[in-house]
Parts: sequence; structure tokens; C-alpha cells
Amino acid sequence: MVAAPNVNDPAFLENPFPFYELGRAMSPLVLPDRGLAMVFGYDDCVAILKDWETWSSRFPPPPDVADPPEPTMLNSDPPRHTRLRSLVSQAFTPRMVEQLEPRIREITRELLEPALEAGACDLVAALAYPLPVIVIAEILGIPPEDRAQFKEWSDEVVASLGTGLGGGRQVRAEVFEEMREYFTRMTEERRRHPRNDLITGLVEAEQDGERLTFPDLLQMLILLLVAGNETTTNLISNAMLSFMEHRDELAKVEANPALIPSALEEVLRFNSPVQATARRPTRDVELRGRTIPAGMVTLVWLAAANRDPAQFPEPLRFDVTRSPNRHLAFGMGIHFCLGAPLARLEARVAYEELLGRATGFERTTDGPLPRVPTFFMRGVLELPIAFRRR
Repeated sequence: MVAAPNVNDPAFLENPFPFYELGRAMSPLVLPDRGLAMVFGYDDCVAILKDWETWSSRFPPPPDVADPPEPTMLNSDPPRHTRLRSLVSQAFTPRMVEQLEPRIREITRELLEPALEAGACDLVAALAYPLPVIVIAEILGIPPEDRAQFKEWSDEVVASLGTGLGGGRQVRAEVFEEMREYFTRMTEERRRHPRNDLITGLVEAEQDGERLTFPDLLQMLILLLVAGNETTTNLISNAMLSFMEHRDELAKVEANPALIPSALEEVLRFNSPVQATARRPTRDVELRGRTIPAGMVTLVWLAAANRDPAQFPEPLRFDVTRSPNRHLAFGMGIHFCLGAPLARLEARVAYEELLGRATGFERTTDGPLPRVPTFFMRGVLELPIAFRRR
């Protein structure tokens, strides 16, 4: 039996992949003393993600929380999940996302210009962080002067991921109170004065005569706030790290920019921004000769599945032309990431502009970079690089 690693250890956050290799060979790992199971193989992860009736996304609130908030769409099962997703889908359509491309390109060029002038930047601070924050803030209808506050809240929520599983920490009560007060004002204002933004869309969205309750609306906005920026920030920064570590593959993309979408899919597989998700079986489940008891928290290691040799030939090779590439970076089944088209669009535009205007990328610091402080996510907090303007 393999002992679960210390997921708070910076060494684990830097390189969890040896543990994933070991885990796949022994999957599933059932750790009764920790009330935890872990699944690593591609086929098993897919089977769990597709079977919401057996593998619930609903988790009971911590016993010390007196008045727990309603579960988000992410932590709900049908029929609640079906209703919430249907309502938010009305206000977050693929067509709406497609129409954002010119504005995303404009924002990207504005953000890149100072860095191009200097020939160096912290890619996270200059592009990977502000681009998705500005975009999701504009989609929601958040004023520019509130973006910094918006990002602080997001960072606080992200740092809480994994609480109770050996990682993360509880979100401070005052942070939820700040968000609740802010979004209460915003939604009340939109009810009085509708605009062409996502908050108005959520306020007005209706299914079978029902609208989102305020607690549901608040949870939806918090989910969009986090999902709308943290994962895309990590995708953009992970892409640059992957490119700099695999120069031959970067050269292929620079020579043929049409490869950018394929290259980003490989980043999603190879350096998944979201490393894991969690489920709880609704009954005892037999999996490869081991029993996972009903209710046991089960970590589904998406990042381990994305390097499973049974699904991906030469999985440890970063290949910008890989096809097919059926990675699980955005999940699968009813919880497949609603924001996947937006994340892909933002990252594609970011790299079309960056690779089209600069070359010769090099890190300007040595050693490990500070990492996002939760094992659920993979990303860096800063990425100082230098380059030459084309």
C-alpha cells in the first residue's frame, strides 16, 4: 500500500507526476484511516465522471458551519444541477463567447505592449492573470475599478480548495460576507436597470417559470468568478513553461501558428490546470477488486488520467501535434466545464498575439517558481521571462 503524499508539500506541488505514475499502477487507492479513496487510470476516471447516479458531486457541509450556503452547480447532482446549468447556459452561450474574440484580442494587445517595449515581464502579472480577470469581469458587468477586489476574492476561494483533504484552508467568513453584499447590490441594480451583461442574464434567466434564487445566484457568481479566471491564468502560464521546456515543440508552433490550438490542447493534457476533482459513491462500489464504501470522498486524478499510457501513446512526451487528444482537463459528463470555450479562446488569442510579436523566450530566474497553493490546481504565481520583439 502506498502512503498518500503530503499535498501541501511544495515539492509535491512542483512535481506530483511520480505519485501519479505509482498511483495508476495501484489504482484505486483506498485509505480507510483517512476516509479517502483515489482513482488514477483514464478509463476509471471517465467511468466515474460519466456516472453521476453512482458518483455524487454533493458533499455535506463541514459540521462547524451553522448556516451552510447552497451548493454550487459544481457541487450539485440532478435535478438541481440540471436546473442550474440550464439557467446559466441561457446567459453563457457559445455564440456569446465567439463574439468576444475581437475584444479579447484588443485587451491582449493592450496588456502586451508594455512588456514588448521592455523585452521582459512577469508573464503572470502582465498577461496570464489580468486577461481572464478583465474578460470575466466585463462579461459579468463588473466595473474596472472593482477588478482588484474581484481577484482578491478569487484567490481566497482558490486557496480553500482541498480543505478537509489535507490541503487548503477555510475561506474567511468576512470574505463571503463581502461578496454577498457586493453581488446583492449588483443584482438589485440589474433588476432595476438591466444591461447587456451576464449578471443581468442570470437575474432574468428562467426555466419552467422559475428563476435563480438569490443564494443560487450568489453561488453561481462566485463559481464564475473563480472558474472564469484561475484556470485560464494557469493554462496561459503553464503553456509558456511547457514551451520553454520543449524548445523543439515551440519551434513547430512558431513556424506554423495554426498549431496553437493543438498545442494548447497538449498543454491541457500535459500540465493540466485542474489536477483533480472529487466525488462520493452513493453505494459501495467494487473497482478492480477493491471496495470503495458509500460516502467515501474519492479523488479523481484528472492529471494522472491525462498521462495514462493506455490512452495516450508516449504520454510523457509533450507533442503539439498530438491527435487524438481526449484529455480530461475540462472534466467529462454532466459537469464538463461550461467555460471551456472561453478558456480555449482566451489562451488561443493570448498565444497568437504573444508568439506573433515576440520570440526567444527565456526564464530570468532560476529554481522552482512559487506555485498556486492547492493540489487541486497546477499553476505558478509568477513567471519572470525575457524575449525579443519580432
